[in-house]
Amino acid sequence: MKAAVVHAFDRPLKVEEVPTPDPGHGQVTVKMEACGLCHTDIHASHGDWPVKPNPPFIPGHEGVGIVERIGPGVVNLDEGDRVAIPWLGYACGACEHCASGRETLCLNQRNSGYSVDGAYAEYALAEAAFVGRVPEGLDPMDAAPLTCAGVTTYKAVKVSGARSSDLVAVYGIGGLGHLAVQYARIAGASVAAVDLVDSKLRLARELGAECTVNATTEDPVEVIQALGGADQAIVLAVSPSACEQAFRSLKRGGTLVLVGLPAENHIRLPIFETVLQGITVTGSIVGTRVDLAETFQLHSDGRTRVVRETRRLGDVNESFEEIEKGDVDARLVFDFR
Repeated sequence: MKAAVVHAFDRPLKVEEVPTPDPGHGQVTVKMEACGLCHTDIHASHGDWPVKPNPPFIPGHEGVGIVERIGPGVVNLDEGDRVAIPWLGYACGACEHCASGRETLCLNQRNSGYSVDGAYAEYALAEAAFVGRVPEGLDPMDAAPLTCAGVTTYKAVKVSGARSSDLVAVYGIGGLGHLAVQYARIAGASVAAVDLVDSKLRLARELGAECTVNATTEDPVEVIQALGGADQAIVLAVSPSACEQAFRSLKRGGTLVLVGLPAENHIRLPIFETVLQGITVTGSIVGTRVDLAETFQLHSDGRTRVVRETRRLGDVNESFEEIEKGDVDARLVFDFR
């Protein structure tokens, strides 16, 4: 089978022939239809983060495809089922985090396209218990971005506590941000969208944002504070300065939700203001299997729109460059069909 393989962090990915994986106990082999390109895949391929993957490896954690082979012990899936391969490729199921519904914090987790091979391939191996069932009629090209960009921002809005009458500031409108705007609106909140690119802000308006701010020409803190301040600020931009701006845009009692993972790993937060204004600062990682099912259901119900462009796997390196240059308004999806 063909796969895009990272052989070294300082080299482009190589699309090459590799063995098609056979499913072991509890596993399935999935014939891929689509896989979204997440910025995490770029960080993984460049070795940007403190905990690095081990080359050679295959990136990809927004995979959608058809179960072609089933390993021993699999009882929840049949051949022919359409499934999604998410970031959470495996969790132990027995630790405190798993037992309390926080499986994405499991210390023994394995992550698709990072610690195990992912879905930038014609076939991918997955743990049957951790794939997501894709509802009948949901376009696999939509389901792919929902498998990470969707469930991650859906979870972030949940974590923020956004509700009707709140103002949510979304920092970074792109593959994740355009979905965060929609989930905040579904929660009943008003949305202020912040980005550096006018076309992305126009998209945010189309998707329901009442206020948009181009941070290259306006101070988002001043604009949002003039509206009374944000009840919640969700930061998807990979920029420490965006995190600090988001903090300052909050009203008293507000919540800062950090999601984006910049290579520069630190921000400066003032202790006095955090304490005296009762600010909550929290991190939100990808959602659980239940969150993913809910994300798919919302889309099946027609309540969200996935903005995407398609590419072929052979263009993986050029696609990475497009994302890094900011030339894509939302999500790129590799089409294997």
